[in-house]
Amino acid sequence: MSTPAPRPGTPVELDPGAACDLVRRGVALLDVRDAPELATGMADGARHVPLCELERRAPELEPDRSQVVLLICASGRRSRQGAERLRTLGYGRAMSVAGGFQRWRAEGLPVARSPDEVADLDVERYARQLTLPEVGLDGQRRLRDARVLLVGAGGLGSPAALYLAAAGVGHLTLVDDDRVERSNLHRQVLHGDADTGRLKIDSGAATLQALNPTVEVTRVERRLTAANARTLLEGAHVALDGADNFATRYAVNDACIALGIPQVHGSVFRFEGQVTVLWPAAPGGGPCYRCLYPEAPPPELAPSCGEAGVLGVVPGVIGLLQAAETLKLLLGVGSPLVGRLLQYDALRGSFDEFDVARTPACPACAR
Repeated sequence: MSTPAPRPGTPVELDPGAACDLVRRGVALLDVRDAPELATGMADGARHVPLCELERRAPELEPDRSQVVLLICASGRRSRQGAERLRTLGYGRAMSVAGGFQRWRAEGLPVARSPDEVADLDVERYARQLTLPEVGLDGQRRLRDARVLLVGAGGLGSPAALYLAAAGVGHLTLVDDDRVERSNLHRQVLHGDADTGRLKIDSGAATLQALNPTVEVTRVERRLTAANARTLLEGAHVALDGADNFATRYAVNDACIALGIPQVHGSVFRFEGQVTVLWPAAPGGGPCYRCLYPEAPPPELAPSCGEAGVLGVVPGVIGLLQAAETLKLLLGVGSPLVGRLLQYDALRGSFDEFDVARTPACPACAR
């Protein structure tokens, strides 16, 4: 829509009352503060764009450089700097709200968020994540309320759990009946040397809560089987599959199909690893684990890590990719690896992607 042009020689700053009138008429108001500062509230109609991202994101927020663009910060200093920078990029009508949000609020102008509305989030902890438009306050709340079950607290589950906890996923369930062995420590980074002999779920939970005390960690000291998988997965939003055997993977698969939730699968072998999202209930459908492996291969073709060996960093890479896919699913952003398998080769330093199709006659997901 057309907006009135400032008079020739108009200063970079504009009084809050006049700025509020323009916002009501559709003019873009960009809040350039850092995410933690949002705890004090935001001007009604403002969109959060950190100052460090202003130049990159301004064209998508206001593609017409002839339009008025308003910037606001805490006191007006940073928003004035931002307005001056935008003017050098062709936004000749960029202006800063004089006195910033402090003066906006003091003059009784409308505020969209009060401090109470963000008090439930640790905005300082998640500041760099909150600045992402794909996350923001609403996305962070989705992560806080999410439930992820991790099958195994070993080579894949360790890095995945660490980064899910760091990202603020509020409820993590660790399912594992093993104890820490010293031969685990080169790759299972949830555990330390002093944890040798300790249950992995106990040492893992202690590490995760030391990293982020707000995360609730449920410990399940048992092996996930076909008999208990559905009960254990009930209520989870995502199953992160870090199992090291086919029987457990099939059990996770069948329970996820029954519950309609995604299985973020990862596996490693020596210098290689792969990750995919198995989710027949996804929009458009997707394959399940039995579509990929209708039957378990003989042991000589699928040796364990203990038999074949594994470079410790490989499960780290795959576990982090599993965590990334899990976060995308929880946030509802990006393109999850549904129908695609990503393979990593550490020796070549390369990734390859393969399409994986749903099997029409699959006994698990086609019925």
